[in-house]
Amino acid sequence: MNTPSAIPPVPTSFRLIVTGGGTGGHTYPALTAIRTLQARLAAGGGALDVLWIGTEEGLEARVAPAEGIAFDTVVTGKIRRSSNPLKMASPANVRDMARVPLGVAQARRIVSGFRPDVVLATGGYVAVPAGLAARMCKRPLVLHEQTVRLGLANRKLAGSAARIALSSDSSLALLPEQLRPLAVVTGNPIRPEVLSGHPDKAVDALNLYGFERGLPTVYVTGGAQGSQQINDVVRDALPWLLERANVIHQCGPANVEPLRRHVASLHPGLAARYHLTGFVGPELPDVLALADLVVSRSGAGTLAELTALGKPAVFIPLATSAGNEQAHNARHLEESGAAVALIGEVTADRLVAAAGPLLTDPARRAAMAERARAHGRPDAADRLVDVLLSVAARS
Repeated sequence: MNTPSAIPPVPTSFRLIVTGGGTGGHTYPALTAIRTLQARLAAGGGALDVLWIGTEEGLEARVAPAEGIAFDTVVTGKIRRSSNPLKMASPANVRDMARVPLGVAQARRIVSGFRPDVVLATGGYVAVPAGLAARMCKRPLVLHEQTVRLGLANRKLAGSAARIALSSDSSLALLPEQLRPLAVVTGNPIRPEVLSGHPDKAVDALNLYGFERGLPTVYVTGGAQGSQQINDVVRDALPWLLERANVIHQCGPANVEPLRRHVASLHPGLAARYHLTGFVGPELPDVLALADLVVSRSGAGTLAELTALGKPAVFIPLATSAGNEQAHNARHLEESGAAVALIGEVTADRLVAAAGPLLTDPARRAAMAERARAHGRPDAADRLVDVLLSVAARS
């Protein structure tokens, strides 16, 4: 495995193509890397010319233009996974795979015209055409993998990569031996603002003046749209939780009213310790700073943020995540005592059993926080930028 070497020199100009997206897990690390590279170049008097290749329907189609990043689209295909090999040859898969050659041709035209110093691929189906086009146009390709195991797109592109940036040391053993010399552990880039939250700002922003500051605070989240599974489990465990903690519950906009009706019967003293919200926006860094324990899914971005902050967590993985990656992520942290993973059927009783020792024992929380922090890489974006600059300098 390669490790990030001395900081490479900063050029006066840099041309970067970024490809990847579909979900936030692929999109936001790419965006953070772009911002970090822009800042690095600007500090040295240089400038970044960046183009993002995505799909019309992916999250990146909204994020890139909103950030003032030039954006171009290609068609691509999606492989619908199945444990039954015969089902992998479904009409939908065959139809989508037939679109890939067209996407590669479109991407090749874009890469040939832009002539990037480096192509950065962060995963998702759209990364495949652009990554293959980078090889055809002899432009260096850097892959970034957010999860413990290489995603399908990155597995397809790994043989064409100049470098494979990993988020976890444990990923190295999962790489084919011939690819390990290309690997470098950078971590998963997280937004720098996540690291700068303040607990008191969360109290003011969310009007949490009924919270008992002598009790720990639990932050529950199922992602922007919420999670019915997490909402139901927390709802059933809520009286028990509120006897022992304050709870901030981000449930998804569509789920607020049903939960509000359910908790209307709570004792007023307990209800004052419960804050229900559909969505947590700019105040998220402050909410995370206030939280003593997080109950959440275990997507790669969430893990990167919580470990960088050193937050104890109870993870309830999304069972339908691609390649069961969320369960792999959660187990990886649980094995080192950095989190608790609730796999399979999750009930209120299981949540209580997992959260109880952490809520009642500050020393246990502190030990888990320290183990989580050992997995965190708050400098991941800078490390990935080092890789991009080094690869460009050698090409």
